[in-house]
Amino acid sequence: VEHRFQPGRSGNPKGRPKGARNKAKLPALHEERLKSIILEEAYRTISVQDAKGPVAIPLAQAVVRSLAVNAAKGNNRAQRLFTELLVTTERENRRLHDEWLDVAMTYKIEWERELDRRRQIGITHLPEPLPHPDHVIIDIRAGTAVIRGPATKEEKAEWDMWMGRKRMFEEELEELEAMRDMPEGPDKPNMGIILDEIERTRKVLAIIGKALGG
Repeated sequence: VEHRFQPGRSGNPKGRPKGARNKAKLPALHEERLKSIILEEAYRTISVQDAKGPVAIPLAQAVVRSLAVNAAKGNNRAQRLFTELLVTTERENRRLHDEWLDVAMTYKIEWERELDRRRQIGITHLPEPLPHPDHVIIDIRAGTAVIRGPATKEEKAEWDMWMGRKRMFEEELEELEAMRDMPEGPDKPNMGIILDEIERTRKVLAIIGKALGG
């Protein structure tokens, strides 16, 4: 009883320290807290009414959708803003695309020259580049560049593992097909089992092909 709060007496007789209510932790010199706040708000999920009822979308998407709807309704200011936003976005996407295509083409050409130089003078101890230029696939007509192979040491280790399995199953498939093509005789294995194994091995190779980006 003696340790209970007494009526009319504060539980904190010294009171709150002066300025404690408004004291806030300042961001470090390397922090950009306002950007984080803006991004958190921009991608905060809110509920909006859609044609099929309420849907949850990021706040930024809701703002763009509202702008697009007003533009479609004939609002001149909304039409101008939405057009400017669209043009700017497409221009930036195009710039990034062209930049990536140029980098990929330069990388592929320069490393092909370097690897050819190494072969000509007999250099074999240097590691191959990651990604390998053979794995940088460029389609000039479509204007695309993709990497179909490992790009890091970790990916290279996984790639080598899958390639080893691929070779193993390819050899198994060749043996099975040779058994299938054997002439009829007492030594020929059961054809039903052989065909089932061939189908299974082909499915496994298809899965490995997908893992290798083929």
